[in-house]
Amino acid sequence: MNEYIATFHTHLSAMLTFEALQSAGCRAKMQPVPRALSSSCGTCVRFQAETDCRALLDQDAEALYAVERGAYRPLWQSEV
Repeated sequence: MNEYIATFHTHLSAMLTFEALQSAGCRAKMQPVPRALSSSCGTCVRFQAETDCRALLDQDAEALYAVERGAYRPLWQSEV
């Protein structure tokens, strides 16, 4: 199982993604964005899944990171 963090432009987008991930059976939780990452709304969703579940991110997502040995590897970033 892999661990990921998704950041968002809005708190609503984080909530919608959290709900989508939980509905898909992923272990997910909302939390403050780690200091090493930046985020417009300050809330992220940390989740565990076999894949990065990119398709479940809300349209207002900011970025997606893989958590690897305490570090954050960027996987995707919004162009907006």
